[in-house]
Amino acid sequence: MARSVLRRPGRGGRPWSIADRMCRGRGAAVRWILYVQYTDPSAYPPLHHSARLLSDAGYRVLFLGTRRAHGAVPPSLPDSRIRVLQVPYCPPGWRQKVHYGAFVLWALAWGVRCRPRWVYASDPLASPIALLLRLLLGLRVVYHEHDSPGERRRVSPFMRIIARARSTLAQRAELCVLPNQQRAARFTTETRCGPRVITVWNCPLRSEVDVATAPATRPGLVLYYHGNISPDLLPVAVLEAMAKSVRPVWLRVVGYETPGHEGYVMRLRHEADRLELGDRVEFLPPRPRSELLGSAEGCDVGLALVPMRSEDVNLRMLAGASNKAFEYLARGLALLVSDLPDWRRMYVDPGYAVACNPGDPESIAAALRWFADNRETMQRMGGSGRRRIVAEWNYETQFRPVFEEITRT
Repeated sequence: MARSVLRRPGRGGRPWSIADRMCRGRGAAVRWILYVQYTDPSAYPPLHHSARLLSDAGYRVLFLGTRRAHGAVPPSLPDSRIRVLQVPYCPPGWRQKVHYGAFVLWALAWGVRCRPRWVYASDPLASPIALLLRLLLGLRVVYHEHDSPGERRRVSPFMRIIARARSTLAQRAELCVLPNQQRAARFTTETRCGPRVITVWNCPLRSEVDVATAPATRPGLVLYYHGNISPDLLPVAVLEAMAKSVRPVWLRVVGYETPGHEGYVMRLRHEADRLELGDRVEFLPPRPRSELLGSAEGCDVGLALVPMRSEDVNLRMLAGASNKAFEYLARGLALLVSDLPDWRRMYVDPGYAVACNPGDPESIAAALRWFADNRETMQRMGGSGRRRIVAEWNYETQFRPVFEEITRT
């Protein structure tokens, strides 16, 4: 499955065994937290934010997950108290069921070995593992669901087992965490878990907000997008709107394609060529988080677009759960968001964003024209949003109820 050997921090460090360190570290003075997810933890910045906050409080953290199946770059975790163990990704099919069963046994073995103070489960497929550790060893559990299961008319026997484990875990966990109020309400109804549910928005760490991004020096408008590149989040209509603009508009994209959307970057390149946008559309490869926020340097507006209608519950209920919007604000960018009620309340009404219909090039073009005609107001919007991040829309503040629950025991 996975080797329990990592290297010491720094280049050239000799290997050492996590198992040995854990065996030596078992005792009342050593406080372990076991993070478990049947996915790649690098795809979820809030997991690493919480791990760093708990590490700073003296906890040792072990992540168990799978290796990435897409282009996300793992974050840098220089803290010697945080370790990550990952097994190879397995594509869907019958082999994945076997792979998942082996992963469950592997994670349970680590739970027995290190006897953590807390188990931090962060996806539905991790719920059977956390539930077993709860029932067999009496371990405390936080269940933090980043991506919720969709609404399916036909559910396989395997997924029925996962759904049952998810509901049982929700009722027995010390705390359940969802990334926005809509998802929290839906989760409570589905699992009947009572008052244990709280909301933690996916904000950046306050420590990541260093200096505001310098304004663009080009005589036009510079748009910025980072994350997974898909038609839902970066529609072709953005390029069509750029082509309609009287003033020049540039677009910088930093990210990766996800399974199911392979080849979409090439489609965007072809569309940019067809619209004669030339070198005004720039695609950059994924970057580690330590460099990612700096990629917005010299940009004006961050794109935080979602479809106006979607069957995916995670896209329908994304305000507050979207990392991108908060990260753009952390760099002092104004936002262009979808014209949906929850996004308007959260970002447009306080004065940090302009709304549009992301499927309509004319609507996007009108928003871009407003930004270009009101540059000083646009910059004030980004500055106000950045101050909001520093004051309260940061992970230190958002995560405080969970942090206090974990550290008081």
